[in-house]
Order: sequence, then structure tokens, then C-alpha cells
Amino acid sequence: MSSLVPLDPETRNLIDGELVPSSNGAAFENVNPATEEVIGSCADGTKEDMERAIAAARRAFDDSGWSRDHAFRSRCLQQLLDALREEKEQLRSIVVSEAGAPVTLTPWMHLDDPIEMMGYWVEKAGGYEFEQEMSQVPFMGTPQRRILQREGVGVVGAITPWNVPILLNIAKIGPSLAAGCSVVLKPAPDTPWSATHLGRLVAEKTDIPAGVVNIVASSDHLLGEMLSSDPRVDAVTFTGSTATGRRVMECASATVKSVFLELGGKSANIMLDDADPAAVLPGAAMTCVHGGQGCAITTRLLVPRSRYEECVEIVKSAFEGWSYGDPTDPANLQGPQISRRQQERVISYIEKGRQEGATLVVGGGVPAHLERGFYVEPTVFADVDPDSTIAQEEIFGPVLCVIAYEDDDDAVRIANNSIYGLSGSITSASDERALAVARRVRTGTMALNGAQWFHPDTPFGGYKQSGLGRENGVAGLEEYLETKVIALPVRD
Repeated sequence: MSSLVPLDPETRNLIDGELVPSSNGAAFENVNPATEEVIGSCADGTKEDMERAIAAARRAFDDSGWSRDHAFRSRCLQQLLDALREEKEQLRSIVVSEAGAPVTLTPWMHLDDPIEMMGYWVEKAGGYEFEQEMSQVPFMGTPQRRILQREGVGVVGAITPWNVPILLNIAKIGPSLAAGCSVVLKPAPDTPWSATHLGRLVAEKTDIPAGVVNIVASSDHLLGEMLSSDPRVDAVTFTGSTATGRRVMECASATVKSVFLELGGKSANIMLDDADPAAVLPGAAMTCVHGGQGCAITTRLLVPRSRYEECVEIVKSAFEGWSYGDPTDPANLQGPQISRRQQERVISYIEKGRQEGATLVVGGGVPAHLERGFYVEPTVFADVDPDSTIAQEEIFGPVLCVIAYEDDDDAVRIANNSIYGLSGSITSASDERALAVARRVRTGTMALNGAQWFHPDTPFGGYKQSGLGRENGVAGLEEYLETKVIALPVRD
């Protein structure tokens, strides 16, 4: 088993520079999804708390020099990066305990890499060209000077999910602050400490002015709607389900605020007919990483019909040999689903697959050998109709659909047969052929022949109902910027 430091999380919310309990003194339980044990509690933010946080963020943006002092912002973000590095092992214990994140994955998506992402925003806060001189143009015979200015959009409302909480909290706070905005973060109630502990670091380890960062954890899922609808909030960024994303857009429409959404996915993993199934297909078990709880995970496996039975057998063997269970065991890349509710949701989709005629190849239930925790067996369906429920809807669990295709055109057609367009992958004996197919798939990111696109400078986001806008990279910074052009006469 791995050695994790004892939990010592911050359980208070950060509002207007102070770490505070909820206004009514209430707290809600935090449950470890691997053991079903209550591991502690967190301040249960109220509407009054959110009101205070929004007012503080508005005041901090309007009345301080935060939005204009790029060098100061960069220095403060460096302080936050240093603090994150110092607290890395505590954060590791938090994300394993409250999110059920396999400890083996924490050096990647769950902790170490996200922390280092903050360094990218340190650089952008001090090095992005927020003001540029445009070319001079005449107006009524007088030369005109033009200045292109980029400035923070204002108050940002950030709503984050539970699947990779530290990554997504940093991915929203980092660029917001680098752009000069103030922010109110509403984390998922399933993983509150991944946010509130960040609040402790902001309050105690940085010179970030009071009100610039506010973090309001709450058991009330609907508290985030205040960020979407309040006219004092200039932009809202949300990561989560497409259904909730639609609601965010609806609430934001009344004040015509900027909306950035990173939503669901049903990404395709396409094995072209010149690839070696024995070399490629065992990797399909990675669908089960972190319980399949990732929006960019490839949950549809497209294989040539001419080799379908062979491919299904290889995948079956890979899933049967997949190690899962206790997330503190470094041998396991799959831990529990986040909650009983999510476990039951995944099981209901598996039952739907059976009802609609797909063939259950392996898995399909709650593992008998794990007496506690919200686990689901690694599951494979074959003979899946591309139009069926399990091939069209995001399950967010360790469930893979194996779908046959006739040729490259058919593979592209099936891959694009989705309301989503977030990610995907292709394997082929030819990089050129894989690239040609990738160019035809309508999706925001694509990994070819084992390459990986994830990096702080990679703009991440999707086509269609997988969202609006991009996270990370220069494009991600510019989601939080307004554009202003200033014209003035050229004087001798």
C-alpha cells in the first residue's frame, strides 16, 4: 500500500480574504467512496455566504489594482505555486480520500501535473501581451493611433465537478487570476476539501488581495446557479454534464454573460484495419481508469468487422486481467465510483445495454469481492448498435462498447454519430493514414498511435454539445479576457 500523510484538510470556506464557517454554522459530511466512511466535514455554504463572496469579488475587481498590475499577479501566482508544492502530500491524501483517485494516478492528472500547470499561469500573468500597438490608419486626413488592449472580463463564477477536482480547480483559478479577474469557486460537494484546502493556501501563503479568490463549498448543488444568474458576475465557467451545462447557459442568458462550458463526451477509439490488435487492444482497458470517470475517456471502441471476434476476445482478456479496488494500492488504476448514486447510475446503464440487445462480454455488476465502497466491475459490451443508449449517452463508468465498422469512411461516420465531440484516439500502422482519418472526426482533441495531447499549453474543449470555448493554453487565457480598442490622433 502507498504511504499517505494523515489528513489535515481546511474545512472552512474562503470569503473576502477570511477562512470562515458557514453563516449558519452548518457543516456537511465528506465520505470516502472507497470505504463508505465519513472522513470529516466541511462548511456548508449558504445563499448568504455566496452573496458575500460575489460582493467581495466584485469589490476586489472594481476597486483594487489587481486587474492592472500584471507583475504583481505573476508574483502572487508564484507564491501560490510554491504553496501548492509545499502542500502536495496533504493534497495527495485529500484527493485519494475524497475522490477515490488511485494513488498511482496522482502524479499525472490528479495532482502533480496540475500543480505544475500553475507555473504556466505564472508565466502568462507576467508575459502575455495585454496591450499591442496596431497599425496607424488615416481618418479624415489625420493619422490615427490604435491600441489593442486585453483586460480581465471581471468577476468569474467557476463551478467544478468531482472527478479530477484539483486539476479542474487549478485550471479555472489559474487563468482567471492570470487574466486579472476575481473569482468565486463553487466546488462539487463530493470533493469539497480539494477546493477549501486551496483556499487556505491563498489566504495564508500568498499576497492575493482579499476578495480576489473566494471559495464556497456547499451541499446545495443549486447554489452555483447564483453565479450563473447574478448580474455582478461577468463570466461563468462550468465543467460537468451536458444537461447541467444547458441549465448554466439558461441562467446566464438573462444577463448575457460570457459562458465557458467543458461538458460530456462519448469519445471513439478507432483501431484501423492495418493495426495489430494484439499490440493495440489491451490498452482499451484504460477505459476503466479512475472508474471511467473522465469526460475525455474513449468509451466506444471501433474495430474492423473483418476481425471483430478476434478483437472482442483480446479486449475480454484485457478486462478480465484488469486490477481494480483500493485506490491506495499502487497496483490499481481503477478505484470506486464517487458515490452510491453514481454507482447505481452506471449499473442502470449496464442493464439498459442488456435490454437493448448488446452482448455482455465481461463484468456488468457490483464486484462481490469488494464488500465496501462504490465499485463497479470493468464491463465490456459487444454487438453494440451505434444508435443504442449505451453507445450514445455518457455513462461515466468503467463500461466499454465495442462497435464494428466496414471501412475508414464507416468508422468516421460512427465516430461522428454523437451529440458529443470532445476527444478520441486512432491507431494505425501508418501515421499518415491515422492523421487523415483524425482530420475528419469532429472532436476537440485526438491522440494518434499512443501520442498524448495533454499539456498546460494545449487548448482543451469540444465540438457540438461537448461544450463552448477552450481550457488551458493561450486560448484558455483569452476566455477570461475582454478586447478593447482605443483610438487617438497621432500628434507631432
